[in-house]
This record gives sequence, C-alpha cells and structure tokens, in this order.
Amino acid sequence: MERLINFIYEYRAFLTFLLLELSCSWLIIENNQYQSTKYFNSSNRLAANILGFSQGVREYFSLRTINEELSRENAVLRTDLERINQLRENYFPTDLDSSKADQYKFVSAKVIANSTNLYKNFITINKGAADGIMPGMAAISNDGAVGKVKSVSRNYSVLISLLNVDEQISCVIKRTNHFGSVRWDGLHQRYSNLLYIPRHATPVVGDTVITSGYNAVFPEGVMVGIIRAADLKKETNFWDIQIELSQDFGKLSFVNVIKSRLKNEKDSLEQLTIVGKK
Repeated sequence: MERLINFIYEYRAFLTFLLLELSCSWLIIENNQYQSTKYFNSSNRLAANILGFSQGVREYFSLRTINEELSRENAVLRTDLERINQLRENYFPTDLDSSKADQYKFVSAKVIANSTNLYKNFITINKGAADGIMPGMAAISNDGAVGKVKSVSRNYSVLISLLNVDEQISCVIKRTNHFGSVRWDGLHQRYSNLLYIPRHATPVVGDTVITSGYNAVFPEGVMVGIIRAADLKKETNFWDIQIELSQDFGKLSFVNVIKSRLKNEKDSLEQLTIVGKK
C-alpha cells in the first residue's frame, strides 16, 4: 500500500494532467454533435469487432456440435425425401403400399477412423447395434455412396469402404440406363472402375453414375461418380471405364447408414429361389 501511495505521489503531476485531458475530451464529446457522433460510431465499431471475434471463437469451438446436429438433420431429411419418392412412385388411388413408402430410414453417424492408403480400406463410425445398425446396411454421405456395414458392436460399426478391392456396388449410367458394377482397383483414392458395361452401350466422359437400386441395400439414384475416361478395345465385350468418385474419402467426416425394411424379405426370396432351382 505504501508503494502505491509513493507511486501516485511521484507521478502526481502526470496523473493530474491525464485526468484533466480525459475530462476535457469527455466535455468536448458531450457538448459537440460532430465529435460525439464520431466517438460513438468508432466505439460501436470497436465493440462490434470485439464481439464478432469473441463470437467467432465460440463458434469455432462449437463446430463439432454444429456438424453433428446438421448430420442428424440430414438423416431425417433423407428419410423424409426417400419416403416422398416412394409414395410418388408407388401411389395408386385405391392401393397405397405403405411398406414401400417407409422402406428406408437413415441413421447419422460420425467417422472416427478412416483409412484410404491400403488395398482394403475400412471406416469406423460411432453408431452400432444399439442404434439398430446391422451388417450389410449401406452407408452414404452428402456427396454420395460410401460403403457397407461389415461388422457391428453395441456402440460402433466398421464399414467396408468403396476404396476396397473386395467391394463392389451395382450402378447405372444415368443417361443411358446401362448397368454394371463399380469396383476399386487400389490405385487412386479419387478414382474407381465401372465394370460390365456392354460394348453396344454409348458411355461418354461426363456421364453420371448412380446406384441402380437392384439390391435392397442402396436406394436407387445415390450419386457414385462421374465418368472421366471410357475406352473400348476390339477384343473385349465390355468398356474400360474410369469414374471419379463423388465422395472424397480423405475428407469424410459424417455418414448416414441406410436401414432397409425390405432387404431381409428380398434376400430370403432370392435365396429360396436359388436353392429351389438346385
């Protein structure tokens, strides 16, 4: 306390001058409209910048929560959109098949592990059996197809990525409606191959490739990629087609797992038919 008193006493002249300067400045601002307007505009701008910076910091640290909320909303919207599409396709004035209208439901999940530099890549998500996820279910993102569920624990699931040489999905060229299978060759994480497109087809660079819907795993029309190269050799019956995957797996953060209510029925019927033929 004594040191503080000594400091004030030693600099009493400067402190008095500073106090008088502040008082004069305040009187000028209070009694002159121009100076008052400039002062308050400047102070408001400074305060707004400080508040904006503070809000930006808060939003940055809350990005994870925001992304999770957006992912959940996307899953709900996808479910509603798929239901509307099914209603539109299957609606008859006297015979509405409600089971088809509710065929697909979506569960939002966060990616917690993801490999892209192996021949057989897998993705781990933070949802599992407790959320109704089972092996064989498909996973998509906002950009397109991602893969299928391989194994499940109570709270986690492992997906077979499309960047896996053992994985393939049924797809069609949207423009021509010719169908084939997309399978990765293990070379580049942004590109895959579209197989079994017959030589009488006419694929061109820029064509869109989407899921066919021929299995009950993926809904019809999910984006898979864009054709970037198409070549037809004389001795082959099928085109050599390279597509650029719509999903950049190096940036994958959230997925929507698709729960198909009709998958078990379809698989059982096909298995029964195949066994019956034998």
